[in-house]
Amino acid sequence: METFIALGVLIAFIFIILLKTAVVVPQRMEYVVERLGKYRKTLQAGLHILIPFFDRVAYKRSMKEEPIDIAAQTGITSDNVTLEVDGVLYLQVIDAKKSAYGIDNYHFAAAQLAMTSLRSAIGKIELDKTFEARETLNGQVVLALDEAAENWGVKVLRYEIKDIKPPRTVLDAMEKQMKAEREKRAEIARSEAIKQSTINRAEGDRAEAISLSEGEKMKRINEAEGRAQEIMLVAEATAQGIRKVAEALTIPGGSEAANLDVAKSYIAQFGNLARENNTMIIPSNLTDVTSMVAAAMSTIKEVQKAPKTTGQPSPAPSPAGQQA
Repeated sequence: METFIALGVLIAFIFIILLKTAVVVPQRMEYVVERLGKYRKTLQAGLHILIPFFDRVAYKRSMKEEPIDIAAQTGITSDNVTLEVDGVLYLQVIDAKKSAYGIDNYHFAAAQLAMTSLRSAIGKIELDKTFEARETLNGQVVLALDEAAENWGVKVLRYEIKDIKPPRTVLDAMEKQMKAEREKRAEIARSEAIKQSTINRAEGDRAEAISLSEGEKMKRINEAEGRAQEIMLVAEATAQGIRKVAEALTIPGGSEAANLDVAKSYIAQFGNLARENNTMIIPSNLTDVTSMVAAAMSTIKEVQKAPKTTGQPSPAPSPAGQQA
């Protein structure tokens, strides 16, 4: 019985020894080992055997990237506007020994330094530039933290501002400013549209006036040419008719035909005059158609003789001719 008890004690002792000596380090982790309170070494991922009662794992560090939430804080811009800003800090342990012995709590230290650096960066810019200068603010915070965290064995990867909250009065003023700016841009756009529309209409009216004037010009030119051609055609036709009449008078029986035509025209025109007018002045020799025809024929004969006389005055018609 005592043998079994002793065996059990021995097994328990061996188990405890194994627990104290065998250490398994997970992937992306590092353990800092101390021997009798003094730094001994840093264990990488894998199985390690320690000296029991002398060596112990003092610190465990994750080598992964760690996000740290930075609580909202108040900052004052260069134009004395209070802002409430919060963000997220991303850092990574690159030296487990320095992170263990360089600072007591690197998470707390990094968060506090991020807050102070951000407040300092915000104090250098104006409110209007705060929202558009997020990248600049993030870079300034990372630069300030990285310089200090070098002795902590920590690498600051980036800092991201999550939200910027100005006071409600400032938000109202900014909203009114943005509304006024949008209205200004809309008014400018409308005025530019009206200007362009006016220019287009003016150019259209100008082009229309030019086209109308060109059309009117061509119309008048065409009408003038048409009238000129008409006059020429009428003149040529009249001249042709006169030549035909002259030729007809020279042939035998031409004069008698002319007498007959003049007499018929005289009688027809006198009949029309009598039919259209109630009051007429009747000549004394109304029935003397022969004398009227003779006078007309005498004029025709003078015209026939005119081309044959070279500049000499035509003789007056004889009384015998008038009586004929």
